Amino acid sequence: MRAFEPRVFSGEECAEFVECFARAEKALAAARARAALRAAGCGVHRDRGFRDAADWVARATGGTPRDARAELETTEGLASCPATQEAIAAGDVSIAQAREIVYTVATVPGSEAGLLDLARTASMSSLRDTARKHRLGAVPAEELHGTQRAARGVVHWRDDLGMVCGRFRLTPDVGVPFVNRLDRSTDRARREAKQQGSAERWEAHAADAFAAMIAGSAPATREKSAARAVDLVLVSDLNAWRRGHTHPGEVCHIVGGGPIPVGLARELARDAFLKLVLHDGVAIHTVAHVGRRIPAELRTALELGGLPDLDGVTCIESGCDRRYHLEWDHRDPLANRPP
Repeated sequence: MRAFEPRVFSGEECAEFVECFARAEKALAAARARAALRAAGCGVHRDRGFRDAADWVARATGGTPRDARAELETTEGLASCPATQEAIAAGDVSIAQAREIVYTVATVPGSEAGLLDLARTASMSSLRDTARKHRLGAVPAEELHGTQRAARGVVHWRDDLGMVCGRFRLTPDVGVPFVNRLDRSTDRARREAKQQGSAERWEAHAADAFAAMIAGSAPATREKSAARAVDLVLVSDLNAWRRGHTHPGEVCHIVGGGPIPVGLARELARDAFLKLVLHDGVAIHTVAHVGRRIPAELRTALELGGLPDLDGVTCIESGCDRRYHLEWDHRDPLANRPP
């Protein structure tokens, strides 16, 4: 491999090399993890001067102890996922993909086959989203919200450039409205900058929008029309809403944020502008916007995503699972309409 020189091969040949190398890399990583788990079980890492097996594996791989620990835990958990264990040994899936499957099967037994099929055919992002949805759906909404509340937090630090960096974890009822408003302000700033010839990154405009929101000077806080902007979309079965809790097969969730207790949904909807959507689990039959003068029923139906989940729209292109900055267009071009 040291002598491998891509420039002497055609583009098609290099593409084949990439696919071959990737498969071999996944199989080798799985074999390495199995060997590391066996060595750790025998206490060999202590003979090499490491108290923690993850520290030894991290040193050997050039990675981090956190990643090494995740690999060891995933490899150990593969005992309960024989199909995934065979797939990872063959190089069909990566350790990262296997981790999502193992983690989910521990909470949702019987989910391995579907997740493994998805791992073989879809992106890591799709697998992660689906696995998370399985896990969240297996926990009662009240218990889930309590766990999320306990896990909330903000961490900040300084990087090598002296920049102030941070990471936050917010419950869906707080986080989804926040990021939706941030994205709207960012898109607005980016459009204005492009009109002036600026080519800055979207992330740079997001930083400006974030700073403006914190300072209370974002456009969304000044415009009267901001009250009409949708920060949060709730989906709930009518019977669950009336009853105050869900039964099996019923939903109450924030689009893009996951399930929440019905009581919390009611609290959030006290002063909200409501959209009523009637469907039979197969097709949306009626969309009514209560209290809005300009009808936008079609946009509501589109933004809810596909039935029966109604968990937000994604790109329809094969292999693409983007949820943000999508382009809307007619399936039948508007120019084809008769005059």
